[in-house]
Order: sequence, then C-alpha cells, then structure tokens
Amino acid sequence: MHPWNEPIFLALRQRLEALPHAFLIHGPQGVGKLALAERLAQAILCEAPEVAARPCGACEGCRWYLAGSHPDFRRVEPEALAPRTDVDADADEPAPASRSKAKPSTEIKIDQIRGLAGFLNVGSHRGRRRIALVHPAEEMNLNAANALLKGLEEPPGGAMFLLVSHRPARLLPTIRSRCVAVPVPVPPPDVAAEWLAGQGLKDAPRWLAFASGAPLRALAYAEDPAALQRLIDAVTGGRRVLPDTREDLEALAEVLQKHALDQAMALMGLPSIYGLSTARGPNPELAEQWLRFAREMGPSRALARHPLNPRLFAADLQARAPESKK
Repeated sequence: MHPWNEPIFLALRQRLEALPHAFLIHGPQGVGKLALAERLAQAILCEAPEVAARPCGACEGCRWYLAGSHPDFRRVEPEALAPRTDVDADADEPAPASRSKAKPSTEIKIDQIRGLAGFLNVGSHRGRRRIALVHPAEEMNLNAANALLKGLEEPPGGAMFLLVSHRPARLLPTIRSRCVAVPVPVPPPDVAAEWLAGQGLKDAPRWLAFASGAPLRALAYAEDPAALQRLIDAVTGGRRVLPDTREDLEALAEVLQKHALDQAMALMGLPSIYGLSTARGPNPELAEQWLRFAREMGPSRALARHPLNPRLFAADLQARAPESKK
C-alpha cells in the first residue's frame, strides 16, 4: 500500500469488528485504490490473535492471501487485466488456438459475477469473512451490474464486497447507494513527488502534472517517455497522428483532451494545467471552442476503447479540433 493512503487504511482498520457488507473505494485512477483495497482484505483475513494496526504477514491467513490462494478471497476483473496464460490452471494441455488468440475482454461479464454465488453462499473456510473484490467496478456490463446488485441487496451472511472504481458515476445508482463510500483523493504534491523520487523517477513534477497529481499514473507515463513525448509533440505541433492499435488511440484521445484544456486555459489568460499549451491569449471566443472540444473528448475517450477502425476514428477526433477548422 502507498504511504499517502495509510490514514484511510487505519481509519477503516479501527472499524474492523463492525464493517459494512460493501465498500465502494473510489477516486482518480493512479492514486493506489486497489492497493488499499487489497491491504484491507488482507487485514480482514489476518488470523493474528491480537488486533494490530496492520496485517501480521506471518499467519496462515496472511501467507495464503499473499500467495494468491486464500480460499475466502475472490478477485473479479476484466480478462484484459488478469494474468494471461495459454494453459488452463486445471488442465495439462495448452488452450485451443482459437481461444488463445481471442482478444481479452475489457468488460466484467455476468458469468464472472454469477461465479461468485457459490463462493459467497458457502461457509468460511477459515472462520472469517468471505471477500469479493471487484476492480474496476465501472467495467461491469449492465447484466453483470444487475447480478451484483442482487448480492448487495441480500448479502449472504459473512460476505463482503470491496468495489474499486475510477469512475463511480458510471455505476448504477442502486449499487452506489448500497455501499459505504471511501473516497481516495490525490495525495499532496510534495508527498507524491517524494514517493516518485524514491522510485527513481526523473523530472517527477512534470509527469505528476501530466497525470493530474496521480503518482501511479505519473510512474506509468514515465515508463516510455519517448513514445509519449512524440505523441505530445505531434498533437501540440498540429501534426496528424494515425494510430493502429486501441492502446495508441486511447493515448491520443487523452493527449488531445489535455491539450484542449490547456489551450483554453492559455486563451483565458490562465496558467497551464498539463504543460501542453501552445496558444497565446487572450481570445475568449477561441477559448470557448477549445473548451467545447475538450468536453466532446470525454465520451470520445470512452469510445476510443472500442473503435471499429482506430485510424479513421483518430482522424475524426483530430479534425474536430478548433485550429484544424481554420
């Protein structure tokens, strides 16, 4: 778990004997929500005889949890996030070629949620709670979300749900209303910069600004800075980018939106947020156009995950930018 989330964990840990049946741990992507949820799950499953501030890490429960084999813990996430292997866990033969070549889903499907029923409705193996961690919860499709809602409305005794969400507004209101919300904010800039420096990241303030203050996103951006910088240079220089993959298209959509916001800020005489501004203000009329484009990019970024043709979609996105219409 990351140091800036320690106070949140300790506050939850003090309630360990009277925890609700469902938490919604939410906040911006890259602030360590998943690590916080995992540490909470381990603390609940820890079998140390005395209550401590943190899981002991040495008992049977902790050892099984850290090995990824605790019988009272299940983790549900899209196939695209799960470790991929061409060999089934319960088989000695490789998966069929058609299956191994299938593109991993970015959704959480109804079968994954239904698969929790047998786990949650049996007794605990270790005499403690049974925990289902769903991450990221907003990636459940509608059928999966409705299936989870049934479990939240009538939770089995001793069962607990930990929902981790980057965008809780995308969840069904009925799901949100049945969970205790745990907001995880962006850490203070000095705390985030100090942690990033400890990870060996150079130019931490720059990447932290581009990541809107989220340290884990800043670290991810810095893994391939040359590729991201080429994309930034192309967008800010007004050059067209035609990516071939969904991942590259998502990165382009993100840079386009952040560039648009910075353009609007500069044209209103305000400082840049992400360091991507090339405009010179003031020009309120053009600023409004860039703000409108930035708002349009919100749903476009979601659509970028499922494009029919990445190159055509990218061309359309860039054609909508205000300066491209001059």
